[in-house]
Amino acid sequence: MATFFVDENVIKVLPSVKEIVSVSKSGESAWARASRIDVLHEDNSEESYFMKVSRGHHGLEALKGEYESTSAIYAITPDFCPKPIAWGTFKTGKDSHFYICKFYEFTDGLPNPNMFCANLAKLHSSYTSPTGKFGFHVVTYNGDLPQDNTWSHSWEAFFESGFSHVLNIREVRAGPSAELGELLQPFFENVIPRLLRPLETSGNTIQPSLVHGDLWCGNAAITDEDTEEGIVFDPSSFWGHNEYELGNWRPERNKFTRKYFNAYHSHIPKSAPEDDYDDRNALYAMRFNLNAATLFPSQKVYLDMVIDEMRRLVQKFPDGYTGHSPRADILAHRHANAMAVSQNAEVQQHAEDVDGTSALPSRQGQPVSAEIKL
Repeated sequence: MATFFVDENVIKVLPSVKEIVSVSKSGESAWARASRIDVLHEDNSEESYFMKVSRGHHGLEALKGEYESTSAIYAITPDFCPKPIAWGTFKTGKDSHFYICKFYEFTDGLPNPNMFCANLAKLHSSYTSPTGKFGFHVVTYNGDLPQDNTWSHSWEAFFESGFSHVLNIREVRAGPSAELGELLQPFFENVIPRLLRPLETSGNTIQPSLVHGDLWCGNAAITDEDTEEGIVFDPSSFWGHNEYELGNWRPERNKFTRKYFNAYHSHIPKSAPEDDYDDRNALYAMRFNLNAATLFPSQKVYLDMVIDEMRRLVQKFPDGYTGHSPRADILAHRHANAMAVSQNAEVQQHAEDVDGTSALPSRQGQPVSAEIKL
């Protein structure tokens, strides 16, 4: 009979293991090893688990972030994500860390738009941020890219801070871009306030929604071939504006068509002011393209997409926001961002610590510049 080694600390978090039946490779990841573990329990029931393993401080942070994100999603919509089991560190190797959840067999294709978007809308409409603010209680990662999830009362301030954070990491990994640099001041001073501040002024309000945070087509799958019902996985969550999630659907490379937008908004209407919806979606899509430009620094197409969209919005909104004066917390965040432009040493160490290259899983590496117009 074949024997399979599974670290003692992994076995401890699984319920009453009688025998490890098999361990096999499962899926692809550029920054972690992924395995399927088939187990026979003491009651003779069989179960399969999915395990990711990564190394170093940032590997630990990433797996903890995935566990906390999945746990938060599972608490609201338990049928919409894998059941999280645990995260921790190997007993046999203190620099190796793991995350475990229930294993699912996937069917090719994307989930049914109506059922999928009904579940996503349920997730977004819980409005149960533990602080009432935008942010998250731990760092979460897109691939090997850490997000700034610092709590904020303002969605505008939170988005601006997160965007600046990724810009800094991109510059460390790929070097400065003069073309991008000349757009940043009007982008931060005019475009972001013009598109996001109206969400929270003039009688408009938004509540923090739990977002998956990286909901591209490779992080959703069909689990029931007959109903085309599906789940989401690999989250990098935070509490944000629900429409942020849909920014990742705008680039056609992610295969979420207009049917998904329409199905989603049959449950949750577009935020006011609705006239800004398409440009807000373009702004949110820019953040995901910036993530890709940072994860794939050698693929210039992603940075070009960021620059082209940023230039369009800068030209469209030269006067910026013309309502009342900026809020103090937004100005404070802007000042903090300016003072923290260089976290280069930590970011450089991050690139060395993570087990893998600075890239998303290979299935996302298909640069396509077309976008869905809403």
